[in-house]
Amino acid sequence: MGKIIAIANQKGGVGKTTTTVNLAAALGVLEKKVLVIDADPQANATSGLGIDADAHSAGSYQLLEHTLSAAETIIETSSPNVDLIPAHIDLVAIEIELVDKDDREYMLKRAVAELGDRYEYILIDCAPSLGLLTLNALTAADSVIIPIQCEYYALEGLGKLLNTVKSVQRIHNPDLDIEGMLLTMYDSRLRLSNQVVEEVKKHFGDMVFETIIQRNVRLGEAPSFGESIIKYDASSKGAANYLNMAHELLQKNRQTV
Repeated sequence: MGKIIAIANQKGGVGKTTTTVNLAAALGVLEKKVLVIDADPQANATSGLGIDADAHSAGSYQLLEHTLSAAETIIETSSPNVDLIPAHIDLVAIEIELVDKDDREYMLKRAVAELGDRYEYILIDCAPSLGLLTLNALTAADSVIIPIQCEYYALEGLGKLLNTVKSVQRIHNPDLDIEGMLLTMYDSRLRLSNQVVEEVKKHFGDMVFETIIQRNVRLGEAPSFGESIIKYDASSKGAANYLNMAHELLQKNRQTV
């Protein structure tokens, strides 16, 4: 089975969806077969890959409800080698609907198991919360990438997330690993950005990716065109950052295989 990576942080606006979409696109151009699962009711990863959520009735809601198989919810995107299981606003209801079900934390794990070796990487874009959706993603995942923005309060709430990861490791998924922490929205001109980088590296050492995602206008513009940064502007700093990130991820996994 391909490697399943959840991109999670309960804080909003830290670059989870940006990382999911652009890391997937970068892995795709490096000829890896990638599936993105949008597990956020806001469906930003879906629109960020150029898919109109309202035009597709099948997606992660049906996947978690087990009313459709994974294969029935997958759609192709315009990004090379990248497929998507889209989200829709109806995903908001899933936490309430699953709450009384047995093994509710394992719904996503069971659903993606049937995909076997169809994909080399499966990236799950998590909602900005530590609810049942994120719990399903962490239970299904082999590892988690935690984006951390280089801004004030960067480490706020991180302890809570790490405690959730430990809890999932203890109860639901003993094999869950932290793939790494990814510093995002870095501005080299700001002293605060540099202080955050220093602080995160001092606290977490080797757990932090060497690649840092810099603030980039083109990176911010790309989602409004329904394109990854690779497709929107391959020569931009943002594209270079995410290609570096993809190379680093592949290198790291080659070493651990």
